[in-house]
Amino acid sequence: MRSAYAEGATALPFQAPPTPFNVEISGSRRFASQSYSLSRFKRIGEATGATVNDVTLAICAGALREYLLVQNKLPKKPLIAMVPVSLHGETSAGGNQVSLLLASLATDVADPLKRLQRIVESTTEAKNRLTKMPRLQKMAHGITSIAPLGAGIVTGTAEKHPLFNLVISNVPGARETLYLNGARLDEVYPVSIPTHYLALNITISGYGDNLGFGYIACRRSVPALQRMLDYTHNAIEELEAALGLEEPKPKARKAARKTVRKKAP
Repeated sequence: MRSAYAEGATALPFQAPPTPFNVEISGSRRFASQSYSLSRFKRIGEATGATVNDVTLAICAGALREYLLVQNKLPKKPLIAMVPVSLHGETSAGGNQVSLLLASLATDVADPLKRLQRIVESTTEAKNRLTKMPRLQKMAHGITSIAPLGAGIVTGTAEKHPLFNLVISNVPGARETLYLNGARLDEVYPVSIPTHYLALNITISGYGDNLGFGYIACRRSVPALQRMLDYTHNAIEELEAALGLEEPKPKARKAARKTVRKKAP
């Protein structure tokens, strides 16, 4: 791939363009969620050399691009996402161990494959910089990366000069089917929180053979949030069509396990 710096794929603080998501929010919320087969994301990743995380970012980018296009509010510059990164694999210590990276969503690119390539370039460059840091420095980097957001809220500059446009989290979940007293857990609906000047939050969570996308937003600032589900579906199909992939047939669900109660002798 071409140099991330040469292509402008490096995402830096305050490069994000103003969007309808970077405004003060009210107390009202809307939530929308949908699950998709994990195999679809894996096949796209295998065909392009991208990770599943990069593919999910590209799907979110496609959905966001269509949402803003419909409203005639798509900025010329690409949206920037803040992506939490877990550091738990580097140490056995407990507690929250998270850093952050900024990723360009390449929403200014119409071609879905070129958009995915730009996202891969951006996340690869950000991960390379993060990898060179000691673990404690990575954690400090996460804190200092979002500190200017508070200053922007206090000074009133966060709307015109966003630190980033939204948070997109990918949370690992259970791969095996879970049960409680014989009742099967069918779906997981990931929910996070919007904040002032970050009116939309996207969380992706894996469960079994599916990935669940959860969109939560300020009802006033982000109208018609449910349409994001249609746009997410469109973004997946758009990438599959560009790669000549067909949607896999869904697997039949396993029957719920029966709880057998034995009488006392």
